[in-house]
Amino acid sequence: MALLRRLILLFGWACGAAAQAAVGLLQLPGSGDDGPITVFYPSRDGEAPVQRGPFALRAAWQGAPQPGNGRLVVVSHGSGGVPWVQADLARALVQAGYVVAMPQHRGDHAGDMSLVGPASWRLRPLEVSRAIDAVAGDARFAALLHTDRVGLFGISAGGHTALALAGGRWSPARLKAHCEAHIAEDFHACAGPNFALTGGPFDEMKMATTLAVIRLKLDDAQEQGHTDPRIVAIVAGVPFAADFDPASLRQPQAALALVTAQQDRWLVPRFHSAMVLQACAERCTLLADLATGGHGALLSPPPPRVSAGLDSLLADPPGFDRGELAAVQARIVGFFDQHLRPVPPPKERP
Repeated sequence: MALLRRLILLFGWACGAAAQAAVGLLQLPGSGDDGPITVFYPSRDGEAPVQRGPFALRAAWQGAPQPGNGRLVVVSHGSGGVPWVQADLARALVQAGYVVAMPQHRGDHAGDMSLVGPASWRLRPLEVSRAIDAVAGDARFAALLHTDRVGLFGISAGGHTALALAGGRWSPARLKAHCEAHIAEDFHACAGPNFALTGGPFDEMKMATTLAVIRLKLDDAQEQGHTDPRIVAIVAGVPFAADFDPASLRQPQAALALVTAQQDRWLVPRFHSAMVLQACAERCTLLADLATGGHGALLSPPPPRVSAGLDSLLADPPGFDRGELAAVQARIVGFFDQHLRPVPPPKERP
């Protein structure tokens, strides 16, 4: 059986370049209290329009999987997220042969935001590990995947997940200390998207109220972290990172790359992505630095307007060209190509 599985993988690799596969799409149930896992994958069936809320996609819904390159990439969404805002990256990965799994993080997605913040951040890395188990254990994918080398892409809160799985250690108390020191400079990271400093007379009250809540809720100094030896290549996009111990990121436990956006007003780069890059220095890679990109630059297709506060933080700043994203996605695919291939050749029988 193992020999047959590897032969299927190698055959898929050989044939994958000859014809671009359609993008298949299905959902797997999560285990226990975990949410569903959205899976994009190479399919032999034809694509058709698929509507998911306001998102008009093209995919082979529940199409038959076909062999790709034998590798899996997990995508961890941001707070309040949905899988569809990473559909373009998923397509680029699938067309390069990858299976892409997107777990719905409990209590931190569009339908339920009851655990946003540290409560969710504790759960997310474990949910990623269980998503790998779920896809690898599904009969439709078991013979098509090797999960000894898995990739991970995470954005925003998903970037926090990515950094934890790279070996980063964080704590709620570190976030409290950060906000006490930088509440005015990094207000949205501490208060969320629904409140803003305007330069008016109520700013002091907003900051004081935010700090009072933070001091009440974020007093846990126990360091948190979870790694998975199967995950060997990680890309963190505009990650939430101010609560990490920089020393824990000096030697990442997986190949680590970042995508940054200099006009990010939700997670001010100097406190988040720049801190990570400084900590890991030559041991991590800056895949792309979007000089005119904001926090929502990597959401593709972009989400519809939701609220004034959220829209102002996710909307593209003036001058940002979404045409840049194709090149960024190609670099992400290339990073995974570099670190996840090749699938081991079949061993000869004794």
